[in-house]
Amino acid sequence: MAVSSHLCLRPLPGHNRPIFRPSRRPVRCADDRQALFSRIAPVYDNLNDLLSLGQHRIWKRMSVSWSGAREGDNVLDLCCGSGDLAFLLSEKVGPNGKVTGLDFSEEQLSVASSRQHLRSKACYDNIQWIEGNALDLPFSDCYFDAIAMGYGLRNLTDFDKAMEEMYRVLKPGSKASILDFNKSTDTLISSIQEWMIDNVVVPVAAGYGLAKEYKYLKKSIQEFSTGKELEKLALDAGFSNAKHYEISGALMGNLVATR
Repeated sequence: MAVSSHLCLRPLPGHNRPIFRPSRRPVRCADDRQALFSRIAPVYDNLNDLLSLGQHRIWKRMSVSWSGAREGDNVLDLCCGSGDLAFLLSEKVGPNGKVTGLDFSEEQLSVASSRQHLRSKACYDNIQWIEGNALDLPFSDCYFDAIAMGYGLRNLTDFDKAMEEMYRVLKPGSKASILDFNKSTDTLISSIQEWMIDNVVVPVAAGYGLAKEYKYLKKSIQEFSTGKELEKLALDAGFSNAKHYEISGALMGNLVATR
């Protein structure tokens, strides 16, 4: 069995689709970050649409395309949140493929499962949700044909370990596509980014009672890696090639790493 040998299947209230929880791999992560994403789960999708004016959907489609996922592939949406990338991956791999969405937040997975339940495309039946740790993935080596990750790496406590785990579970020649905020080396871009967080993101989030939860964004970007640093991180983990693309006026970035 490719997913670690002991799994607990726990149906969500009101739904037939279970969340898989590996019983021998407890989720170890920063408790404050896990709690944060659990708190914002109910309004996460609405805020993403509002704060990006819907552009996040374009960026996510770009990221999934860069992953190289194809019909019939077995793919992973890592740190899947409410499942946006998982649904896009499902459309790429079709009903004969398989999509796994893994996240450390049970509340985010609950939202993802609810969205899956409400959607009618046959390919969405190929998605399963797993509560797990991106730093200790419950999968065998060389298991996935592609990995997509949206706004997850920046929130992990160990970038090196996360990259090593992605390398381990990818098949040779396969790609990981990692979308996140771009930590620009251009002071003007950084200033614009910080101004938008202080004057747009946090005030809008405050309307949902989540100002404190979204204030962390600025610090998390400051502590993140630049595009060049992410490329080196991937190469150091064993990837044969890594290229970071700046998108949306360099406010966002996408790392494409080939095993």
